[in-house]
Amino acid sequence: MGEATAVLAFWKDYDRKAVLKAAQLADELGYDSFWVPEAWGYEAFGLLTEVALHTKRIKLGTGIVNAFSRSPGLLAMSAATLDEISEGRVILGVGASGARVISGFHGREFKKPLTQVRDVIRVVRTLIGGGSLHESDAKLNEYRPFTLAMKPYRNKIPIYVAALKQKSITSIGEMADGWIPTFWPYKDLKRGHDWIAEGAAKSGRDPSEIATAPFTNVIPMGDAGVMEAKKIISFYIGGMGDYYKELLTGFGFGDECEKVYELYRDKETRSQAAAAVPEEMMEALTIAGDPAYCVAELKRRREFGIDLPILTLPTNLPWEMTEMFLKGMAPQS
Repeated sequence: MGEATAVLAFWKDYDRKAVLKAAQLADELGYDSFWVPEAWGYEAFGLLTEVALHTKRIKLGTGIVNAFSRSPGLLAMSAATLDEISEGRVILGVGASGARVISGFHGREFKKPLTQVRDVIRVVRTLIGGGSLHESDAKLNEYRPFTLAMKPYRNKIPIYVAALKQKSITSIGEMADGWIPTFWPYKDLKRGHDWIAEGAAKSGRDPSEIATAPFTNVIPMGDAGVMEAKKIISFYIGGMGDYYKELLTGFGFGDECEKVYELYRDKETRSQAAAAVPEEMMEALTIAGDPAYCVAELKRRREFGIDLPILTLPTNLPWEMTEMFLKGMAPQS
């Protein structure tokens, strides 16, 4: 077996039929898993059910579902149902999301996000494992002694958590099976791994058994790919609130982020924001260049502790380009 590689459909401009076609090809090419996003468009479990019915072996990840809009019990039910339909191929990817989405779209109060994520893990583990809900040790609700009124296909479904802050990452080491960082400089992954090890020590776990599975933008399009990578970074810094700006500032890109942020926030200068992304930042967060370089660079970066790179599918391109991307970046046996 070669090194594991996964694929993620991007949430913007989601083309359901094209994504299904991509999942089928990824299945044939030997990718480890196919991940479906959820923002405020398509719903992830329904999409993954469709993918499950049209694929054979590839694992199916929610990439990611938030911990608030569904109850922990419903998340357990949804994961168990999809796991049965797919015959044991589910990876449950969860995260806290943020107040703008949770309150502004879902109409739910965004409070105690870390505890909410931890309760989701507790409840899902308990119910999938055949236990009684009131024994889950959940902190935010008092549950009655419910069990799932069906027999789960497996007694444990892997749970990966998207997290960027220290306490949340330490919690992954304590409770989860994988860490999904986004726009985390690959040379600084050790910082997150140290926090995971702290959490693992609390629970007597081996931190090496907790996978690091970053969402990874790989754009094998030469110079055009480099500019596209910078556009993506400028969007996250300037168009996704303050979260990624603060994250990257913490990694030493404060002045650069401020410049990109100011350019992006002003519609008259937004077109200049991508060019303001420095090469160092682009290289730290993405892989862009000619195809041979991208393949070699992805392999090199695994040495920094990446277990499962989750590659973002290209969007708004003809199917032939998506097909070329999947074949070019496919795991080697």
